[in-house]
Amino acid sequence: MSNVSLSFDGNRALVALDRPDKHNGLTIPMLRDLVRVAREVGERDDIRAVILSGNGPSFSSGLDIAKATGDPLTIVRNFVPIPWRGTNTFQEACWAWRRLPQPVIAAVHGHCYGGGLQLALAADFRFATPDADFSVMEAKHGLIPDMTGPVTLSRLIGIDKALLLTMTADSVDAAYAERIGLITEVTADPQAAADKLAERIAARSPHAVAAAKRLFDRTWQQGTLRTLGIERATQLPLLVRQALGRR
Repeated sequence: MSNVSLSFDGNRALVALDRPDKHNGLTIPMLRDLVRVAREVGERDDIRAVILSGNGPSFSSGLDIAKATGDPLTIVRNFVPIPWRGTNTFQEACWAWRRLPQPVIAAVHGHCYGGGLQLALAADFRFATPDADFSVMEAKHGLIPDMTGPVTLSRLIGIDKALLLTMTADSVDAAYAERIGLITEVTADPQAAADKLAERIAARSPHAVAAAKRLFDRTWQQGTLRTLGIERATQLPLLVRQALGRR
């Protein structure tokens, strides 16, 4: 049974993380499902926007460390990048949404931590409830954000703020996240805000919308795949230390 649901409402794809009892903690099968669902959506010419959300009390509490690290061989297999894609499973679960021609809008509530935050950052827009909170929490586990976070963080906020969030692993509220540019807007109803934006964008040429997304992705900052490679190389020795029981 998949913990990532996909449904369609007219010209919108509705994608939801569906592991509510665990605050949508991400497992490796969920990461694979995110890649699969993104690919499926990308093949639909009739879809004009994607809304990404989480069922239950939170958008996502991040990677379920206990589940994800239970089988070291599985970690290794999914950590190795696919040569023609340039990303591994952890990275592609997020970056697949940036690859889509359609705009992706994240509707965030509750906790948005770690890998869940990196998934939200891979969306083109992020609406969040006033009580949502955000954390680049990998440092709590002796790790770094390695699901495309360094790429998206560097595009959205200054390096000092990115380092502050990454080094401290502090949780910040939605008002602060909006102020520094981590999210697009604070709103009482992120789903409704996402619906309205999707409707506005759908009124424009899908070719122009796709071209705009492609243009900004290619020109905002260069060297994405190089950055992702550095991300993996930096994380690998930390994962080895974790496996050996060191911090």
